[in-house]
Amino acid sequence: MQYATLNTASNNDPDLGAACLADECALAISYNGLNQAVMMVTPLDLEDFVIGFSLSSGLIECIDELRDLRLHGNGRAQHAEVQVGSRAFWSIKQQRRQLAGHSGCGLCGVQALEQALPQLAPLAPIDLPPEAHFHDLRQRIGDAQMLARDSGALHAALYVDGHGEIALCREDIGRHNALDKLIGALMLQRRRPSEGFVVVTSRCSLELIHKAVRAGIGTLVSLSAPTSLTVEWARRHNLNLIHLPHRSAPRVYSPTPALPDQNGCLP
Repeated sequence: MQYATLNTASNNDPDLGAACLADECALAISYNGLNQAVMMVTPLDLEDFVIGFSLSSGLIECIDELRDLRLHGNGRAQHAEVQVGSRAFWSIKQQRRQLAGHSGCGLCGVQALEQALPQLAPLAPIDLPPEAHFHDLRQRIGDAQMLARDSGALHAALYVDGHGEIALCREDIGRHNALDKLIGALMLQRRRPSEGFVVVTSRCSLELIHKAVRAGIGTLVSLSAPTSLTVEWARRHNLNLIHLPHRSAPRVYSPTPALPDQNGCLP
């Protein structure tokens, strides 16, 4: 067997003929001067990420609680200074956790079981998306992933609007980071997530269910099959959870699929 030797270049510093590698940096986030987290992220759409992270982690309840957001630094070390209102800052101090972000698992670093299995308010149930919105969706997702097309090392989270069109795509080395970026973009654009649905290209972990519920995402579509705990939490919180396999029809895991009657017919 022969090994291929490659020249490499980052997406921010491309070199003709070289293999592109995904960029990564450490992003420190502080709220009202209080250090909260350090996350390893892809250094694009960082404002979206900070807003989405703040909301989906339960640090703020809505984007209007953010008073100011400033990004500093460049290269491998960057810092986000966030100013929030008094209610949000009190909440942040109450649930503060020291964690070093990890690009593989959004639950790394939590200090209490209540943080891993939080109490969340159920969503208002909504209808499943029209089946036509899933037509050629995998191909369309691939076309929308501009960064992954070059490096192949990035996850994506995408928003499909009420017309079935991919309206937003955010990419990152971390699957939960990608969803946070998308949530932040949805909030900044004042879109209502429940009017369409969100797709994640990665494994649908429990952390992504938490984030979706907190952000008011009514339907979450995953390109890989969910776990039993993920399905349980989706059903408990009225989150539509759908798996989009490679070569078969979309599979609905939540709400509970209808069972056939004794004659084998669906209601």
